[in-house]
Amino acid sequence: READLHGADLYKADLSGANLTGADLHGADLYKADLSGAKLYKADLSGANLSEAILRGANLHGANLHGANLSGANLSEANLKNVDLSGATLCNTITPWGTDNSGC
Repeated sequence: READLHGADLYKADLSGANLTGADLHGADLYKADLSGAKLYKADLSGANLSEAILRGANLHGANLHGANLSGANLSEANLKNVDLSGATLCNTITPWGTDNSGC
């Protein structure tokens, strides 16, 4: 909880089921990381590289994804309530509402 992982290189990291509630992950490289089922409640993922990351079933309630790269990410079944997606790149992004290509 509330870990400071600002700018961390977590390329292909297996963080499935991890409790990252309130964590500072802004600017982190989470390319192809597995965050399925992770608790990311109110986490700061602004500017993070989440391209091709697996966030299936993750709890992102209240998370900050402003400016994050979510190209090719899988957010199916994720809790996106009150998530800030402003400026985020959504291209071939699997979301609870279907595939989103609004940022391609």
